[in-house]
Order: sequence, then C-alpha cells, then structure tokens
Amino acid sequence: MKKITRAAGFVIYKEEKGKPLYLLLRAYRNWDFPKGTIQSGESDFEAALRETEEETTLNSFEFPFNQESKETEVYSKGKISKFFIAKLKEGEPLLRPSPELGRAEHHEWRWVNFEEGLKLLPIHLIPILQWANARICSIKTDREEA
Repeated sequence: MKKITRAAGFVIYKEEKGKPLYLLLRAYRNWDFPKGTIQSGESDFEAALRETEEETTLNSFEFPFNQESKETEVYSKGKISKFFIAKLKEGEPLLRPSPELGRAEHHEWRWVNFEEGLKLLPIHLIPILQWANARICSIKTDREEA
C-alpha cells in the first residue's frame, strides 16, 4: 500500500461588490490554494494556519463555517489535501522567500472570481472551489432572506 501524504490549507476569500473573490497561488504553471504538509503533532487546522502564514504572510481571518472542511480525492502520487474556508479580514498576500528554498514557494498570487478559479485550478481542486463557493453563497442567501 502506498503512503498517503496529507496536507491542509485554506480556501481564502474576500468580498468585492457583494461577490466572493478567491486567493490562488501559482508555482510554475500550477495554481493552488495556500496549503502544505501536516507536521507531526499538529492538527489539520493548525497546519492550514501555519502554512498559509508561511506562504502568504496572511493571518487575519474569520471562519464563517468554523472548522468544516472538505478533502480532495487522492492526487499526484498519493496526496490528499484538506481545506477549510477562511474569510480574509485584512491584508494582501506577500510572497516571502522560504528558508528551505531560498526563494518564494510561489511565483504569483491572484484574486479570482468563481469562473476564473474553475479555469485556472487543476481538476482535483475544482470540487473544493465548488464546495467553498456553494457554502459562501449560502451565507448571502440566508442574509438576504432574513
């Protein structure tokens, strides 16, 4: 049986003109959400917080769905990533050099709407974006009906 590598991260969003925009990071040609490998003794949520701050410097979030999460299918030779939803309270990403790499882990960041995200993200992350978008849009519907 192949060893599974587990990672955790956030689908980070902010609202602009009443619509969610999602933070994507690009390494080479690959777009992704902020995430990384879960370390020994660390919860999935703690790993997501640590990795997000390491990759983007962002750490000011609200968690409208607490720690509700969704996992990817197995991808890329035995990886599974778990994602939580985080609403950005303030700040913009900053891609700092990683001490291990001596350069930033990602080449670019971008705020995208749902449709742009569907075009940029790899196939294993499409269900994650769809899940997050449905949850975030459900908040708006609840507010509008109240």
